[in-house]
Amino acid sequence: MAGPRILLVRLGAMGDILHTLPAAATVRANLPDARIAWLVEPRWQPLLEGHPALDECIPFDRRQWRQLPSRIAALRARGFDLAIDFQGLLKSALPARLCGAARVMGYSREAARERWAALFYTRVCQPRSAHIVDRHLELALMAAGPQRVVRFDVPPGREEAPLPERFVLASPLAGWGAKQWPLERYGELAGLLAAQFATPLVLNGAPAQAEALRAIPGVTVHVSGLPGLIDATRRAAAVIGLDSGPLHLAAALRKPGVALFGPTDPARNGPYCETITVLRDATSRTSYRRTSGTESGMAATGAARVMEILSGVLRQAPAAPPVPRATA
Repeated sequence: MAGPRILLVRLGAMGDILHTLPAAATVRANLPDARIAWLVEPRWQPLLEGHPALDECIPFDRRQWRQLPSRIAALRARGFDLAIDFQGLLKSALPARLCGAARVMGYSREAARERWAALFYTRVCQPRSAHIVDRHLELALMAAGPQRVVRFDVPPGREEAPLPERFVLASPLAGWGAKQWPLERYGELAGLLAAQFATPLVLNGAPAQAEALRAIPGVTVHVSGLPGLIDATRRAAAVIGLDSGPLHLAAALRKPGVALFGPTDPARNGPYCETITVLRDATSRTSYRRTSGTESGMAATGAARVMEILSGVLRQAPAAPPVPRATA
């Protein structure tokens, strides 16, 4: 007898998808005979390539509204038995509900990011955990069974641009400005790394970000897509991260380094590993307002303080192991 057909819904973004990977592994461990699909925005599909918990990855671009009826019809034709919405927004709850599954699970009104999303679920989870990874695991356990699996299974990535033999990696541009460290601090940090360890600071960014990154003195700019970022993160001796996707990628890969937090709460959104040290100035106050200006606590965190932590990491870090390569 065939196992249940399950749809996981987490459309984006990068860090949020990475935070959901252990939940997918947990569903697979508890329901080994299930056929599991993941509904995701096309730009984030590379994060799910070859994931052992998944049988299928379904691209879903809600901006192509003219195609929505046919996309929903295609979902319904797959005959899902269960849909699990890990996003908790109306844009994720709607396809979860409309996919035709008899059971649709998600977060309660108190826990969902948009409280009205809970109206579309047949059963809700009221998580008790602080960190979002653990919250997703609670929802997965409610839906699938008792075995908890914390595994990320990040794809290998692909080399897209040359990199130094040994380097520290940072991705300075976050989803909104208040989460960013002042860009001039990266120039200061690059000088300290060069003077103390003869190690370059590599700044990764998408092509549209290259001009802003190249204006920072003393750094090496690495322009890539998502596969190139994964490859660079695997090869880095250490990382400097913000509350954004590249930090959570580094945490999933258990890279050592420093995470700089300001308005967002590291207890909920911090790196899910013990290899990355979180720095958050005492003046920072938790807020998820998407403001563009520099947050006071981030501004108060100096390059010397970051370098103090990186120094301990770089003195202990061995040469990077060979990284598996994926061809284009």
